Amino acid sequence: MTSRTVRDASTLPVTWWKSSASAAQSDCVECGIVDADSVAVRDSKNPTGPAVLFGRAALTAMVGAVAAGTL
Repeated sequence: MTSRTVRDASTLPVTWWKSSASAAQSDCVECGIVDADSVAVRDSKNPTGPAVLFGRAALTAMVGAVAAGTL
């Protein structure tokens, strides 16, 4: 799956969560499992704003690159 954008993240039938490391900070992203193949990512400060849907492999690769400092 290539990534795609949903205009209003609140319309997705998902349960959103954010990292427990985010605590009270407001600069977080939230994730929600859309189906067996895709995960939605949105800005926690803007729940009715856009979301990006990633395939699981693409999301795993992006998170790994961020953690490694290569992205």
